[in-house]
Amino acid sequence: MGLAFRVCDGRWAVCRLAPDAEIPSWLGTGFVSITRTPHELSIVCPEQGVPAEVQAERAWACLQLQGPFAFTLTGVLASFLAPLAAARVPIFALSTYDTDWVLIPGSRLDDALSALAAAGHLRDTSSTTP
Repeated sequence: MGLAFRVCDGRWAVCRLAPDAEIPSWLGTGFVSITRTPHELSIVCPEQGVPAEVQAERAWACLQLQGPFAFTLTGVLASFLAPLAAARVPIFALSTYDTDWVLIPGSRLDDALSALAAAGHLRDTSSTTP
């Protein structure tokens, strides 16, 4: 099944804070994901607002699958990630109520786009801001 997706503008960071840290004020706007576990506060946000001292993996590109997808569907994310795995493109995947988001190293964006096109996935260029 070919999925439509968008490449979001900008670069993204995956940050790790202490599990009891407050939600920071530097998150920025647009696509932000916050997950707290007993071991960490993990934040995905626009890279430009992340202070230098924050532990973070930076320079990620963000792909947004064009949802929404029904909760009863199976294999949606797997069908999108399999070609990236075959091309050895690292990923950081997030799911929301409506859709899935896949972060890849910005330096591998061209490789990812080629692998996804070869697998029949369709890039939507109509809007790139999450």
